[in-house]
Amino acid sequence: MTLAIIDSGGANISSVVHAFRRLKTDAVFTADAEVIRTADRVVLPGVGAAGAAMSRLRELGLHQCIRDLRQPVLGICLGMQLLFEHSTEGEVECLGIIPGTLKKLQSGPGLRVPHMGWNTSQSTKLMADDSLLSGLPQDPWFYFVHSYYAPTGDATVATCTHGETFSAIVRKDNFCGVQFHPERSAKSGVKLLENFLTCS
Repeated sequence: MTLAIIDSGGANISSVVHAFRRLKTDAVFTADAEVIRTADRVVLPGVGAAGAAMSRLRELGLHQCIRDLRQPVLGICLGMQLLFEHSTEGEVECLGIIPGTLKKLQSGPGLRVPHMGWNTSQSTKLMADDSLLSGLPQDPWFYFVHSYYAPTGDATVATCTHGETFSAIVRKDNFCGVQFHPERSAKSGVKLLENFLTCS
């Protein structure tokens, strides 16, 4: 199996590469559109701001390449957010694969922004049998670090709540995404990445 991890800028990409290597899957970190198009699986990671990430993807000519992919694609954290239409963080047009606009989490008593740390996720009734969740416990814990959130909608597989209830896992056709960091989410994160490597 070939796995391409898209060089979308930002930090902590090495932890994603190492997470897949621990699963005995060699990942190629690349900005080469041909490598991405021909890979069996593609990961779109991201740490940082939506505007900077989308600018980099456009400069590299990868925004349309990603939209056209037909193999399984996994967006992680900011990478998941970029699958949506628009971000209010700098009023940025994103990839437009999943309907919806990203908004900033609101702080309040007991609610810090960014949302940073462990939290549970709840699968939606219609998506409870999604292959990404196979073998995971009910309401699994994952590790989150984010200030903006994706709304819930038809693509929502699982939700999380931090003041607002938002999409924690999404899927549309061959595209799926997770708001949390599976590479930092212990056994549940490992299992989700394993599921991605085998899902259709």
